[in-house]
Amino acid sequence: MILFISDLHLSPDRPEITQAFLRFLQTTAADADALYILGDFFDAWIGDDDDTPEFAQVMTALRDYSNKGKSVYFMHGNRDFLLGTAFAERTGIQLLSDPSVITLGQTPTLLMHGDSLCTGDSDYMAFRNKVRSPEWQNPILAKPLAERKIMAAQLRAASQSMTSLKADDIMDVTPAEVVEVMAKHKVSRLIHGHTHRPGRHALSINNHAAERIVLGDWHHQAWYIIADGDHTLELRSFALTLE
Repeated sequence: MILFISDLHLSPDRPEITQAFLRFLQTTAADADALYILGDFFDAWIGDDDDTPEFAQVMTALRDYSNKGKSVYFMHGNRDFLLGTAFAERTGIQLLSDPSVITLGQTPTLLMHGDSLCTGDSDYMAFRNKVRSPEWQNPILAKPLAERKIMAAQLRAASQSMTSLKADDIMDVTPAEVVEVMAKHKVSRLIHGHTHRPGRHALSINNHAAERIVLGDWHHQAWYIIADGDHTLELRSFALTLE
């Protein structure tokens, strides 16, 4: 059994999401062979020296989980692209490039965070190209932790302000980009997050049936994909808090 999650946006401000993830590891994910985290696991990650206590709790849980022989793969999102090798070594996860192709059963499956598919948002795409470069990241990571925390808060506020002004179609993936990327990687299945619009979408790639499956965020409920064999891939959700 293989599980996929994304867009938890873990933050000290939303402790119920952290607790839901910890329960998820102990329950749903207990019998899984692998867990794929497809970006925006944290609402903001400002470097592997982040000393936020709630994040330390999550890292310990990931280490305990990987120590049980579970494979955990982590793909960067637009909120946690500064997560690095020190985090991976501390938690036992494996960093995964975006995009990556894996095989589920007999089906090659493309995994992405999803932000690079939103090409209609030209301002964001320019920002993405800048902050993913070593020329931008290295000076930022060299700054004191306290200064980086202030910068992260400012970037989140600016992002929320800009998002509120953008049309819904700009915030979603560009259909032509989806087809182009899937054709380039010769796949008939794509799994991604980022848009916070969970669902399954049928499409055609080079006149062959294909599917795009979108993971939801963990804002109101927790979304995940469970793959048990090649023909039983399901998009599911559960309540964040116990009743």
